Amino acid sequence: MNEYDSNRILDLVKKINYIPTKNLNEACCYILNTCHIREKATEKVYHDIGRVKKAFRKKTKPIVLIVGCVAQAEGDILLKKEKYIDAVIGPQSYHQINDIISKLETKSKPINYTEFEVIDKFDSLNSLKNSNNKISSFLTIQEGCNKFCKFCVVPYTRGAEFSRSITELVLEANQLVENGAREITLLGQNVNAYNNQNNKLSHLIFEISKIKNLKRIRYTTSHPTDFTKDLIEAHQSCEKLMPLIHLPIQSGSNKILKAMNRKHTIKDYLEVINSLIKVKPNIKFSSDFIIGYPGETYDDFKETIKLMKDIKFINSYSFIFSARPGTPAFKLKNIDQKDAKDRLVEFQEIAEKVKIQYRKKLTNKTINVLFENKMRDQNKYFGRDEHFNSVIVESNENLTGKIKNVKILEGNHITLYGEIVTNLNYNSFAA
Repeated sequence: MNEYDSNRILDLVKKINYIPTKNLNEACCYILNTCHIREKATEKVYHDIGRVKKAFRKKTKPIVLIVGCVAQAEGDILLKKEKYIDAVIGPQSYHQINDIISKLETKSKPINYTEFEVIDKFDSLNSLKNSNNKISSFLTIQEGCNKFCKFCVVPYTRGAEFSRSITELVLEANQLVENGAREITLLGQNVNAYNNQNNKLSHLIFEISKIKNLKRIRYTTSHPTDFTKDLIEAHQSCEKLMPLIHLPIQSGSNKILKAMNRKHTIKDYLEVINSLIKVKPNIKFSSDFIIGYPGETYDDFKETIKLMKDIKFINSYSFIFSARPGTPAFKLKNIDQKDAKDRLVEFQEIAEKVKIQYRKKLTNKTINVLFENKMRDQNKYFGRDEHFNSVIVESNENLTGKIKNVKILEGNHITLYGEIVTNLNYNSFAA
């Protein structure tokens, strides 16, 4: 979502004649778009500001803006502690960035824009064409969350759930496809809670699937309690909807899920998984795990390991519990950190074995790959298969934006390597 926001910020500042540079030393405006979901995010802000200070020690200071969730959560603290910062702008206020920059160009005092104006933001962005031209593009359809998991900072930095209208989303999706997108990932902090005028995520998926040159649709991140019957059925009837779902579970223990205020049990979670497999047998899953949540015993942890082995997630993201200021879990007593670190290592070793076993089975299989770009200084192309696995092939043909059948020859835990199956061209985009 931050990548989507960053691209939209670029679209905005172009209107006041700012263009992006890859060279920090050339910048006259430095924008740091931040995430607050993990610990030490604020420290990273100060580290980056230090880098800018060093680069401009003997030059004119650039305008320095801190944007996003760290700005929302700790804006006043940032401005008080680091005088080099000119403005902090929350994720629901970045549509005002041009006015803010204009004020700062005339030596205005430091500015704090961290009000929740999500409707105003998207009203402003709707009149501005999305210029992103990646083969695989993001589209924010929903922001905020009403779940209030005790460990999560999102409700406090992104606010309550808000869903954009289908009309504006279809318009923006068409813009992305016109720019060259062949795959769109629908984004939301709680994406399957999407609901605008009784239109749910499944309705939006079917509307976007009507776009002729759009070949693939994904969505992330989902919550187990919002997997409605119509969304499950969409995986059966919408061919463009990819068979991979990122469905965070956080823990395999019902006791810990209750302590987290996750509002579902392991049984509920498995029912969703099994319902999806029933309608789409080749569907796969990835997930998030918090290891060492306050109150977690080794028995609780073993239940998390059991869940990993039972479902066989093809990808997983696991972290030691990171207490976020302002959340209910911030005041809880942490478990012994050595125990937490040991459990994380044990869990990640098992998760890696599951992933490797899955990838070994792909050797000599033929899969459909959407190629996103040619690799730098090589005659190789990078793409992803339907389950979002990274794939690299060699080719003399320009594969960018094309879907090809690829036979997998070998792979590791990061990348699969294959060759084009020339007699089984699949939905290629011939010029």
